[in-house]
Amino acid sequence: MTIPVFYSISDDFTKYAAVSLYSLIKKADPNTDYTVYFLNQDLSDKHKGDLMAMATENVHVKFFHINNELVAPIKNRKENFLRADFFTPSIFYRLFIPELFPQYDKAIYIDSDTVLNDDIAKLYQTDLGNNLFGACTDSSIQFVEKMLFYIKYVLDLDPKKYINSGMLVMNCNSFRDKHFIDHFMDLLTKYHFDCIAPDQDYLNELGENSILHLDPRWDAMPNENTPEIKDPGLIHYNLFFKPWHFTNVQYEKYFWENARQTKFYSELKQELDNYTDQEREQDRNKLNHMLEKADVTARDPHNWAQIKKQGSVAL
Repeated sequence: MTIPVFYSISDDFTKYAAVSLYSLIKKADPNTDYTVYFLNQDLSDKHKGDLMAMATENVHVKFFHINNELVAPIKNRKENFLRADFFTPSIFYRLFIPELFPQYDKAIYIDSDTVLNDDIAKLYQTDLGNNLFGACTDSSIQFVEKMLFYIKYVLDLDPKKYINSGMLVMNCNSFRDKHFIDHFMDLLTKYHFDCIAPDQDYLNELGENSILHLDPRWDAMPNENTPEIKDPGLIHYNLFFKPWHFTNVQYEKYFWENARQTKFYSELKQELDNYTDQEREQDRNKLNHMLEKADVTARDPHNWAQIKKQGSVAL
C-alpha cells in the first residue's frame, strides 16, 4: 500500500513546493511507502527534474498533466478569480483527484505553500466514515469581520465550520459515489457564483453536511490574532504574508529550517531580500481588495444564499 499525496503546482511555484516536499520526506516514516503527485499544466522539464531528484526509496515523485479539456468549463471570469485578484485553474485541480485516480479509495491534497512538521501518514490514517473529506476550520479568517459576514450571509454557512482547502483528506469513494465533480460542474456553469475562494467555497457548500473537522494542528496558518500552535503538524502560509516576502511571519522558522536544505535556499533568501516595501504594501492592499468583494457579492441576487433558498445547491 502507498499513501498518495497530491499537490497542484505551476512552474513559478516549484521552489516553494520543493520546500514542502523536503519537509514531507524528512518527516516520513522510513517503513511506509508514499507516492507524491504534482498536478500541473506548465511544469518545465528542469523543475520536474529538480523535484524528481528529491525522491527517496520510499517517497516516490510523479507528475500528472492536467489537459485543457478537463478544465475548459472553468472560464477565466471574475467569479472564478482567486481572492478577487487573478484567475488560475490550478486551484481547481484538487477537485478532480478522485476521478483522475480511481485506484485510490482515499488521498491527501496539500497546497504548495505548506511545510510538514509531522508524518503525513498520520493524516492518511484518519477514519473519514461516510464523510466526503476531512479538513480544518479556516483559522486565518476567524477574526476578519468582512470574511465572517461573507461566509454567513453570502455563502449561508457557519463561519466556525468553514474549512480551508489547503489540506484535504479526501474520501475518493464518496466523491465518486456522490458524483461530486458532475454536481460541481453543473453548479459552476449554471449559476456563475461570484466567489472569493472559488474551489474552497464550492467544497464548503457541496460538503456542508459531510465534512470531518480535523485537529487545527494539521492546517496551522500565520495569524496575528492568535498565538502559535505549539506542535503544528502542517503549517500553511495562506493568503499574502509569505515568509519569503515578509519577515517576522508566524511559523516562519519551520519554512526556513526546511528551505535551507533545498537547492532553492539562496534563491528564496534573495527573493525575501529583494522584495520591496512597496510590494509588501501592495500585498496588504490585495487583502483589502479581496474583502471588498464581500460587499459586492452580498448585493448579488444570485449569490449562494439566495439560490440555496430555492433548494438547488445541496449535494
